Amino acid sequence: MPVSDEIVRVAARGDGVTADGRHAAFAAPGDRLTADGTVLPGPHHQAPPCKHFPQCGGCQLQHLDDASWGQFITDRVAGALAAQGLDAEIRVPLLSPPRTRRRATLHAERRGRQVRMGFTGQGTHNLVDLEECWVLAPELFALVAPLRGLLAALIPGNRRINVHLAQTDVGADVLIDGLDAAGLAAAEAITAFAQRHKLARFSIDEGFGATSRWEPDPVTVTLGGVAVPFPAGSFLQATPEGEDALVATVREAVGSVLTVADLFAGLGTFTFAFPRAKVYAAEAARDALFALKAAAGQAGRAVFADHRDLFRRPVTAKELANFGAVVLDPPRAGAREQVGEIAASTAPVIAYVSCNPSTFARDAETLCKGGYRLDWIQPVGQFRWSTHVELAAKFSRQG
Repeated sequence: MPVSDEIVRVAARGDGVTADGRHAAFAAPGDRLTADGTVLPGPHHQAPPCKHFPQCGGCQLQHLDDASWGQFITDRVAGALAAQGLDAEIRVPLLSPPRTRRRATLHAERRGRQVRMGFTGQGTHNLVDLEECWVLAPELFALVAPLRGLLAALIPGNRRINVHLAQTDVGADVLIDGLDAAGLAAAEAITAFAQRHKLARFSIDEGFGATSRWEPDPVTVTLGGVAVPFPAGSFLQATPEGEDALVATVREAVGSVLTVADLFAGLGTFTFAFPRAKVYAAEAARDALFALKAAAGQAGRAVFADHRDLFRRPVTAKELANFGAVVLDPPRAGAREQVGEIAASTAPVIAYVSCNPSTFARDAETLCKGGYRLDWIQPVGQFRWSTHVELAAKFSRQG
């Protein structure tokens, strides 16, 4: 009988790891790894529901049940903190259900007369032609097959293009980049497709920015009860459940303060979460900032929208002294420059939303050295069965 070892955790890239440090692909905690490398499934190893797993790069962890996926998320956060010498309460992760992704970027390419469309494969540039998807919202996946038909008449040669899908208040938003769809025939085909499938908008980016080819009504997304114009290709939290979890956590951290600085505000996911507060919203993306500003004015919200690059011109410690709380939701690179100013400020509460535990932990160390306490972290798993981890955390000024 071969000697076997138990898988005790899942590493950052999704491999199972035994107590003695051996790695095994697609192994779950509780599995047994034999001497010849065979994985014997344990109680947390589930049968992957999608036929494309593990070839498709859209998911890496479909072999994990929710308990072990949640533990993977917790371990990622704890490991990042430990690397910076930090510790804090890590709450139970909040997980989005299958088939709830409301935004995604797929790729499409011609192969002869056919168009293949889907995610790229695990660790490759090969395209996996989707026949089913367990993460995309059904309304978006329903467009995949019809889009293949449309693109078959539009994609020249073997060029690969990107197809950005998002679900909005008024239907599906489709943005295609890398495609030159000139001419009357292309225009008529796009219009007929958009009408047939009741799209909110169909846009093409030929390299000079998105141009709407079909938009019968203004496209909006509702954030905090406010309908916000949605520029094509804008950032939107991946699932409604994930957005709700992050907003609720940020509200808990901030409390009932009357002045809030929302840094890296985007379209206003957190700006509009505080209807009774005066909010300063800073964002570098011009289209998003203008959309936020227009929505705030229409809704009568007390929001000052500032077009500001927080990497080159962070809000200063002196300016931050005017706020009862600071919310920041930076990109994956974190917010090193801005966090340095926050650490030197007197702002009493910080709510930090992150999509990268490593850069979050780096910034958390700066805040803690500056006199803040990391009170707790709420992990959020809105990229179903993915190694991608998000979180929201509360920091409190000490002394």
